[in-house]
Amino acid sequence: MYKKIAVVYNESPAGERALASAISLARILGSGLRVISVLEPPPAYTAYIAAVDFSAVRDLLCDLRVHREQLLASARETGLRAGIDLSTNLLEGEEVSAIVRFLLEDKTELLVVGLRRHEPQIARLWSRVYEMALSAPCTILGVH
Repeated sequence: MYKKIAVVYNESPAGERALASAISLARILGSGLRVISVLEPPPAYTAYIAAVDFSAVRDLLCDLRVHREQLLASARETGLRAGIDLSTNLLEGEEVSAIVRFLLEDKTELLVVGLRRHEPQIARLWSRVYEMALSAPCTILGVH
């Protein structure tokens, strides 16, 4: 059914639920699993920091990259414990466009995303999920 599954993974509880669901699906379906995490550009306000100390911004970005790589290594270990040999991908850029670009290049058939529960920023979350749903070239499974 779905030979290529991808899951968006971050350190949130929603990301953990999405990873667990994607691993279960990949195991049941015998599908390949790709775990993706996105390293977004720094927020605009970091320009103020850079004006004072550019190395601080560089160090911040380096720390974020290391954190994401550790997160992906953890996902890989979780997959191996579940008997799934998965691949990991650290994407760079704006979240939705980076994910959609990956899905197109990889020819992914199913994308698993974690949905956050009742947060004040729900409108922003749903706008991203909606934007991804409009742009994604595959089926999207939202996990609560």
